[in-house]
Amino acid sequence: MELSHTNDRPIAAGQATVPVTPAALISIDDVAATLSCSTRHVRRLVDTQRIPQPIKLGALLRWVKADFDQWIADGCPPCRKR
Repeated sequence: MELSHTNDRPIAAGQATVPVTPAALISIDDVAATLSCSTRHVRRLVDTQRIPQPIKLGALLRWVKADFDQWIADGCPPCRKR
């Protein structure tokens, strides 16, 4: 019997498992290129909550590509909660 990777519970024989695909992350350079602006302007947009909040990895900022693409498709609405 093999163990699952998520919580180390046994997997029954014949039980289907769902493969986990990591989310694609994009960098501040990718965001700036998509928006045709500077990375400094992207940081300003983050500070004023006009863009989806990034994931911070130490000093690095990363966005989930699917979330960022959806924000663009929605017409780039402000992310500030009123």
